[in-house]
Order: sequence, then structure tokens, then C-alpha cells
Amino acid sequence: MTLPDSAGATIASFIDHTLLKPDATDAQIARLCDEARTYRFAAVCVNPARVKRCAQLLTDSGVKVCTVVGFPLGATRSEVKAFETQRAIADGATEIDMVINIGALKDKNHALVLHDMAAVVEAAHAGGALVKVIIETALLTDDEKVTACRLALEAGAEFVKTSTGFAVSGATAQDVALMRRTVGPKVGVKAAGGIRTYADARKMIEAGATRIGASASVKIVQEAEEH
Repeated sequence: MTLPDSAGATIASFIDHTLLKPDATDAQIARLCDEARTYRFAAVCVNPARVKRCAQLLTDSGVKVCTVVGFPLGATRSEVKAFETQRAIADGATEIDMVINIGALKDKNHALVLHDMAAVVEAAHAGGALVKVIIETALLTDDEKVTACRLALEAGAEFVKTSTGFAVSGATAQDVALMRRTVGPKVGVKAAGGIRTYADARKMIEAGATRIGASASVKIVQEAEEH
């Protein structure tokens, strides 16, 4: 996909404006939502305890509220992830970014990985929310990345996502391109982790990303406007 050379509004529509730091304050969350309104980001992405507040602050804004499930390790039980999903939707989330069971994938226990994804997808779809499956590319071989993407397709997820931002590294254009080739044109690919500039964001979008997770979102938009 090629990003048109237009003002920051174009790039903003790709971005999940993200604040997942454990020490984030209510004032910082309020600022995140204010920036999301101002720049018209696709969504804010926050920890589950902040969902209700964001949903209140973003009422009638057009900005979606996204949260994370099984985050950041993916090592909680499937039924816990499903409950997290249900609670997040009740609080106002409409997008769920869930972390896969990475250890099970490494063990080649694909049935468990699929069950884990499907439990979240079922809970999310029942509540009218979509799912982005975080595969944590930094911890996987290319074969494992492909397998994880195929399982996400089978589970019915709307997106696959590169990273939590809490592993040893984040998104790369090579991983985004691999994920895009694997899932085809109808499923979204979210690049997240280490995307700090407009050039970074463009690179990911040109590799096939349809959504960007970033905390440097305002800087990215401002750089875009300079172009």
C-alpha cells in the first residue's frame, strides 16, 4: 500500500494513539484522548483499567477505544482472556488487541494457540468488537510468524499485529511484509513497537500495514504536515 503525500490527517487515520505505560496517570490519559480528538486518530489504545474513562472522554468523537488483553506476555489462560475481553467491551472498548500464547506456539501446540485466539474472538464478536492478534514477532522465527498469522485467520480475527512494544524489539518492515503476504488483502496488519517518525510509519504502510500503533503519534502527524 502507498501512502498519499497529503497532510497529517491521512497518516492520523492509520494510527492507534497509544499509552500503555504502567505509570500512566489520569491526566496523561485525558491528554491522550484530547490529542486523539484533535488529530482524529483511528483509536486510542490503553490498558483495560483506563477503557471506561477513555470511552467517556471520546463520546461522539469518532475515535475508537482499543485495549489490550493477556498483555504483555500472553501467558494467561484463555478463559481469563475471554473475560478480560467481555469486561473491556462492557466498559466501552470496540477493539481488542490480544497477545497469543507464545510458549504454546513455540511448543507447536497449535490447537491451544488457536483455542486461545478463538476464545477472545468469540467474546469480542459477541460484543460487537474486532480483534487484533499480537504475535510478538521479535520472539518468533519466520515459520512461527507465518503459522501464527494462519491461525489468526482461522480464528476469525480482523487483524494481525507485530508487537506489544514490551519485547526486545518492535515492528520491522520485513515482518509486516511477511504478515501481509500470509494473511492476504482482506485482513488488517497492525505494526507497533518502535515507530517514532513519519518515515517509520510510511515504511510500515508501504510494506502492507493498515494500522500503526504509536505513542509518538503527534510527532508523526506534525512531521507529515511538513511534507
